[in-house]
Amino acid sequence: MSDEAAIFVGASDVDQYLLLKYGNRHGLIAGATGTGKTVTLQTIAEGFSAYGVPVFMADVKGDLSGVSQPGGDNPRAVERARQMGIEGYAGRTFPTAYWDLFGEKGHPIRTTVSEVGPVLMARLLQLNETQEGVLNIAFKVADEQGLLLLDFKDLQALLQWLAENASQLTTEFGNVSKQSVGTIQRQLLMLDQQGGEGFFGEPALDLADMIRCDAAGLGTINVLAADRLMQSPRLYGTFLLWLLSELFEALPEVGDLEKPRFVFFFDEAHLLFNDAPKALLERIEQVVRLIRSKGVGVYFITQNPLDIPESVLGQLGNRVQHALRAFTPRDQKAVKVAAETFRPNKKFDVAQAITELGVGEALLSFLDTKGVPTPVERCLIAPPQGRIGPVKDVERQAVMAASPLAGKYDKAIDRASAYEVLTGRVSTGTQTTPGPAAGGTPRRRGQYGSVPQTPPTNPPAPSGPWGGRPQSPAETQPPSQESESPRVEPRLKKAQGPAPAPVPKAPAGRQRDSIGVTVAKAASRSMATIAAREAAKAIFGKGKAGSIGASVGGAVLRGVLGSILRG
Repeated sequence: MSDEAAIFVGASDVDQYLLLKYGNRHGLIAGATGTGKTVTLQTIAEGFSAYGVPVFMADVKGDLSGVSQPGGDNPRAVERARQMGIEGYAGRTFPTAYWDLFGEKGHPIRTTVSEVGPVLMARLLQLNETQEGVLNIAFKVADEQGLLLLDFKDLQALLQWLAENASQLTTEFGNVSKQSVGTIQRQLLMLDQQGGEGFFGEPALDLADMIRCDAAGLGTINVLAADRLMQSPRLYGTFLLWLLSELFEALPEVGDLEKPRFVFFFDEAHLLFNDAPKALLERIEQVVRLIRSKGVGVYFITQNPLDIPESVLGQLGNRVQHALRAFTPRDQKAVKVAAETFRPNKKFDVAQAITELGVGEALLSFLDTKGVPTPVERCLIAPPQGRIGPVKDVERQAVMAASPLAGKYDKAIDRASAYEVLTGRVSTGTQTTPGPAAGGTPRRRGQYGSVPQTPPTNPPAPSGPWGGRPQSPAETQPPSQESESPRVEPRLKKAQGPAPAPVPKAPAGRQRDSIGVTVAKAASRSMATIAAREAAKAIFGKGKAGSIGASVGGAVLRGVLGSILRG
């Protein structure tokens, strides 16, 4: 097998390579704690980087951060290279970008509430079906009203408005229970106390900052500091699932390439599937199945193959299985499942070999040139060329300072959004939209030795080893446009000013008469009645004179006074 476009992973009787053109067919690295999964992960990640493929991996224990520093001085790594006959083994550095949701050990990562969406947000907040329905109503109202949901306070303000106007929303959206709103608010508070609020806001992560190559054509290794993040397992799983979904939504269809555009390593993969509802599991399966055509490879790292659902496990073509300990019935079942997923090798019993593997040994099976899984082989894993172990704080800060992303995400931006609209501080029209060696050359094996130069994906300007810096937000942000006719937006009760004192109004109909007018009317009515009565006597006699006189007198009086008042 040619190693011109393949990553050398291990060797036994024959060398084992992961072909780049099948790097997007996904993979699995499994094994018990302490069997060498992290070193295997680093070896494969460095191999992709050496061929110009950017990768992302979560550093759960801090051991992967040393990839930015040259290795080659680790006695075990040197001895392993000698055992495997790797000629010219030496340490080297790889372009590294450090990330951290909390902004402590890397560039901050943020996204907006709207980009996360109601499904992932409901999982993050551990909501039941009814509460998730209320959350969906909130997102729907925000869309219809043109409200930007950027951070926690935007969502909290909108939920408060929903509770206050629940009766008006019921006929259009369904019941909005104040108890459900209260539960969501309480879950938001708990997530805030765990540090989750810092994940939501702006500037939001630009995926192009992860899918980069340096000036020499090496793919950037994106390392997420996840030691603190693992204290909130649901936040960790939801974040990685969001990132995978963003890659699926943002990247165009490219089909099968000579090498992947991006490789995503998902460590502690069981956190993605634990307690996930059926709808979410179906979404994960769909993304894993379809994201291959986007040029993205997904590799799950976990202790037990049983942690991965069968529908997902069946799509993983490249496999590395480290030792498993069969001490319990569940462990024995895991060994059996792991053995059955490999293409058999007549040389040994796969199930028995899984329990006998030593540290740094693994069973390997990759796709061959025809895309068919190779028979499983028991191999020694090749050593990484970067440092095995954590990076020092001084070294980390130096890498971050030299990064083209230095300063881009450091300062949070709080622009006008739903919270400001709902509290009456601005109108919807003022919400803005963000921009986007001499002598004999040793034989090379995979990524070891002289790797053919790969032109960078984004040709950088010659301004340093990292290439040109990205445009600043001010350069990329389009001018904001105000709405010509802002729609009527909701308001929180607490934001409304005190109601003005009511102005007394006269009752509808005839106006009240003054005392003088009333006296004049009474006198005139009496005089008119007497005159009309005397005239009636002369014509009709005394019998009907009284009643006729009163009627005629009243009519005459109303006519005269009406003319006077109208005049």
